[in-house]
This record gives sequence, structure tokens and C-alpha cells, in this order.
Amino acid sequence: MDIAIRFLGAAQNVTGSRHLVDAAGARFLVDCGLYQERHLRERNWDPFPVPPKTLDAVLLTHAHLDHCGLLPKLCREGFRGKVYCTPTTAEVARIVLLDSAGLQEEDARYKQKRHAREGRRGPYPEAPLYTTAEARACLGHFTPVRYGQPVCIADGVTAVFRNVGHILGAAWIAVTAEAAGEVRTIVFSGDVGRWDVPILKDPALPDRADYVLVESTYGDRAHPSQREGRDLLAEVVSATARAGGNVVIPSFAIGRTQDLLYHLSGLADEGRIPRAATYVDSPMAISVTEVLERHPEIYDQEMRDRVRRDRSPFDMPGLHFARSTAESKAINSVRSGAVLLAGSGMCTGGRIKHHLAQHLPRPESTILFVGYQAAGTLGREIVEGANPVRIHGCRCPVRARIAQIGGFSAHADRDELLRWLSGLGAPPRRTFVVHGEPETARAFADLVAKRLAHRVTVPQYGERIALD
Repeated sequence: MDIAIRFLGAAQNVTGSRHLVDAAGARFLVDCGLYQERHLRERNWDPFPVPPKTLDAVLLTHAHLDHCGLLPKLCREGFRGKVYCTPTTAEVARIVLLDSAGLQEEDARYKQKRHAREGRRGPYPEAPLYTTAEARACLGHFTPVRYGQPVCIADGVTAVFRNVGHILGAAWIAVTAEAAGEVRTIVFSGDVGRWDVPILKDPALPDRADYVLVESTYGDRAHPSQREGRDLLAEVVSATARAGGNVVIPSFAIGRTQDLLYHLSGLADEGRIPRAATYVDSPMAISVTEVLERHPEIYDQEMRDRVRRDRSPFDMPGLHFARSTAESKAINSVRSGAVLLAGSGMCTGGRIKHHLAQHLPRPESTILFVGYQAAGTLGREIVEGANPVRIHGCRCPVRARIAQIGGFSAHADRDELLRWLSGLGAPPRRTFVVHGEPETARAFADLVAKRLAHRVTVPQYGERIALD
């Protein structure tokens, strides 16, 4: 059987997830994500390497922007097929794509004004990658598929979505292709979640595959325990309150914000942190929280028990949601004792940049990072000690305390990724390690080969590999 995969993103980097598959006469994408690293963003503007109208379908693992963020561009350039995903992913992707388009339109207007004032042009077009209208048009292609429900995406090609934890609605996908009496199964991990974390159920394990694509974001390390993460969160909030500043948390709107509200609510109930005002300054995070509240069927037992006791973390005292720009700006008047969560999680755009400009120069405040910071992002620069940093074209001094917690990541670590792969009854014909920075991906590939006896490849960007 002729099967080939072309690695068009998340190949020795951690954003822009996009895998082009030719199998059994069908052609489809698994994910169609946006690049977020500064040094790779020009790829977002590149023409698609194959005409979008030749694609039969897109299979979407989940609704993070680095997995779904190029779908409006794909549709604008001629894609006419269906985008298959879980129902919850479809709901969240709508929020994410409309928000992304709005931010890009706003960013384009801002750049046009700034560059005109400075008499220069930037490295990217002074226009949005896609518009709100294009994002809305793309949503008509979404076709929800429930976990465990086989769906035929082309003659001889079937896909099944399974729960992978990570964020609400996320899935790993098993694609089965049949031609000339031969059958092959390819498993795409998407982003693997974690075990024994709040709110969502644990990931399901794959039991067989001929080929596997597995992420490796944290493939070279183990996360601190959730207990260590909660302890550090409590220490940071309490110490910053005593210092007279605010805790500013760049937070991913999907999953991370809701997890943090869960922990902040619990720590306040236990008396370990003061009951401070908590602000969620992200219209997208607010909307995603509402989606999560509408889908209790995806909760784990601990979350169900907590809600049953009428103690939802999304209704804790002192919690404020800032939807409008005016509400966001009003937060600047709160100078101490508050916890502020705003997107984006890697500080690549959105309202967090305005809050960083306010609080990075304040020694009494703390900037707390709770998620992965990809190379080439503002978040990575701050974590690595850059001073000053560039925000909205200006040099911003860094005087605030910079802290980082690894235990709250929504990505599986090295051991959890091995646990997920260990569900396979026998080693696949080949395993591809993707969605990791080069050294991390190679380290995890070596570990999988040694521990699980897999034949492992770390593909390069743009590489097309025919499967045996």
C-alpha cells in the first residue's frame, strides 16, 4: 500500500502542527496550525505546498491555535472538504478562530499606524493573515464526531477519535487505510494530556498501530508534582500580596486558565492564600470556561464531586471576568493584592502584553509563567532573563520577580508520554517524534528506541516520508 506523510509543521519545533497524508488514494491533513515562534511566523504566509482543493478532509486533534489556526487561510485558498473533530473541539475552535482573526485585524491596524509614524515597513504584510469574515466562513466546514465513533473520510479511509486529555475536546486519532487487501493504521497523538490532574478525564491509551506520530514537547524531562506546583503557586500569591504588588499570569485561554482557577479556588478555601481579587482578562478564556461548564460529561470524578458540593471553581468569591476593552483597562487601577490571568500564554499577542508593560517595571509584582514558552516568543525571552524586552515597539525594563511553575502543564512529560505509547500491544512499524524542539525531540526518540524498542524517526520540516 502506498502511504506517505509530509511533515509541514511541528517538525523539530512546537507550533504550526500540520501533517499531510496520502493514503489509499485519499489526501488529507491532520491539524492545520499557526506558527507562533517569531523566527517561524513567515511560514504562516507561505502558500500551501499542495492545492487546498485537492484535500479530502482535515482531521483536527484539538482547538489550540497552533493546531487549528491556519484553517481560515486553507479555506480561503480553496479547501472544500470537511473538518472532522469532536463536538467540544468544534465549539472551542469557533471561539479561538474568531478571536484570532479579530486580534490579527487589530494587530494589522496597529502596525500600519506605527510603521507609518516611524516611516518603515515590518517583515510581514501589514494586513491580517485572515479576516473575521474568513474565519466565520471556515466554520461551515466543521463536522463534529463523537469519541469512539468511526467516520469515513474518503473511500478506504476511516478515522476514530479517542480522548487524550490535554484540553476539553482534545483527541488522539487512529486512521485506518485499506487498499488492495492491505490495511494500515496510523495513530496521531495530537497533544497528549496528563494523568491525575483536575477537571478532565485521563487519556485513553492506543492498543495497536502500524505507525505513530507522537508529540515530544516535554520529552526530555519530568514535571514537578501537582503538589509542588500548588505549593509554589501559594507561595507566589502570598509573597506578592505582602510585597504590595500583583501576580500577572500569562495563561492559555483553553485549559490552563480553568485549571488555575481550580487551584486558586482550592488554595483560598484551604486558607493558604488570601482571598484576593482574581481577574480573567480574556474574552476567549471566559467563553471557553462557559463551554466547559456546559459539558460536565468530560469531567473527572474529582471535578464532578466538587461541582456536586456546589463549589464550582468558576464561581469563587472575588472572581471578575473582563470581556470589554474598557473592563481590561480598568484593571490597571488595581495596583496590589490581585491575581491577573490574561492571554496569550506565550505572550505572543493579546491583552497580556499591556499588563506586562504595566507590571514588568514594578519590583513588587510577580510575572508567573505556568506553561511552555517556545523559542522565539516574548515569554521565552522573559523567562531566560532578557532585560529590557520589546513590547509594542518600546523597550520595557524587567524589574518584577519572574517565576515559573512546571507542574501545571497540560502536556504529558517524558514518563507520561512513555506511558501513553506503552499501551500499544506491539511496537509499530515506525514511530515519528514531532512537536518538540530539536534536542528534546531527539532525546525522546532515543528513549523510545531504547525503552520500547521502536524504530524511531525525528522528521525535518517539509520532509516527505513513504511508509513501508
